[in-house]
Amino acid sequence: MRKILIVTIATVLLVSCGSKEQTVDSVLASKNLEQIRAKKDQLDKKQQELSAQIKLLSDEISKLDTNKKIPLISTITTVERPFVHYLDLQGNVQTKKNVLVYPEMPGQLVSIYVKEGQRVAKGQALAKIDDGGLSQQVAQVEAQAALAKTTYERQKRLWDQKIGSEIQFLQTKTNYEALTRSVNQLKKQLAKSVIRAPFTGIIDDVIKEQGTVVAPGAGAEVFRIVNLGDMYIETDVPESYITSVKKGKKVEVDFPILGKIVNSTVRQAGNFINPANRTFKIEVGVPNKDRSIKPNLTAKLKINDYTNPKAILIPQSIISENAKGDQYVYVVEDVKKVDKREQGTAKKVIIETGKTQGDIIEVLKGLSNGAQIIKEGARSVKDGQLVNISK
Repeated sequence: MRKILIVTIATVLLVSCGSKEQTVDSVLASKNLEQIRAKKDQLDKKQQELSAQIKLLSDEISKLDTNKKIPLISTITTVERPFVHYLDLQGNVQTKKNVLVYPEMPGQLVSIYVKEGQRVAKGQALAKIDDGGLSQQVAQVEAQAALAKTTYERQKRLWDQKIGSEIQFLQTKTNYEALTRSVNQLKKQLAKSVIRAPFTGIIDDVIKEQGTVVAPGAGAEVFRIVNLGDMYIETDVPESYITSVKKGKKVEVDFPILGKIVNSTVRQAGNFINPANRTFKIEVGVPNKDRSIKPNLTAKLKINDYTNPKAILIPQSIISENAKGDQYVYVVEDVKKVDKREQGTAKKVIIETGKTQGDIIEVLKGLSNGAQIIKEGARSVKDGQLVNISK
């Protein structure tokens, strides 16, 4: 039909060129208004005739060219492959060994033995508070206790030889024991004048200066000590994952600020569901050998909660939904070669989907391995319609 159109137009042009009619240039050169108008009317008439003929030819082409009505689509072929699903969560780094150290007795801070950033051992002396003469009192009571001990030991030897009275022996024994208890009590009180590290860690902050008067209670903290070796991330997990997120589950921990990813496990999973948000807590241990991870640092967690070694995965964008809420896609069947092009029939298939990861979704039912699914053009086809497959 396209050849007929070309021949028709060419014939009209040849007839026009072969006639003895004046050319447009010659008419314009005559400067005759009537001739110019006549020539224009003649050309307008020919233009209308040509337009009408072209329309007839186009209408006939549309009727006869069936390929024009067949939509062009592209397909993807389903392949079974492993599907590893991750639960994405976010949490902050914490440590149970991040404490403020307070004085246990009032007095002037006479000595500070450490500085910020210094590593200290558990029980190491950090600072000294003026004991207000308590050490002298301890020395005095110790001297009294030593005398009482000597007296008691002599009296005991005499009593063992049946010399002296029992009351004298008991009095010296009681006096010695009372003074011994007093010494121990005073020493415990005196020990409070030395501030010691509650655990092995790093002095993160020296809050009070030497010479400051301190006392037990809020606002009297002297040091902050942190242990960066026992770090963990605590986060809330929706209750729907209570069967899949358990102790020992592998976790990928991403620290965006540090550009660092570490592998860990869930070291503790809570046994209590928070009724306010229907979640339970988990703790993920964080290895921190290089001490680069700090408390309160934000982390992204990827927990592998589901794995299917033979999954059918398709893009979420090609899935449609009908009025009943059923999800469906179009597959191509009966594919064959037509005019050097693959052609097939679109078929609507109801599917059942599972978990998603990014822009892909797992198909649990409805599709098998090797099915050709319509990707581009899926929104423009109908069930049972012929389609041309692009390569």
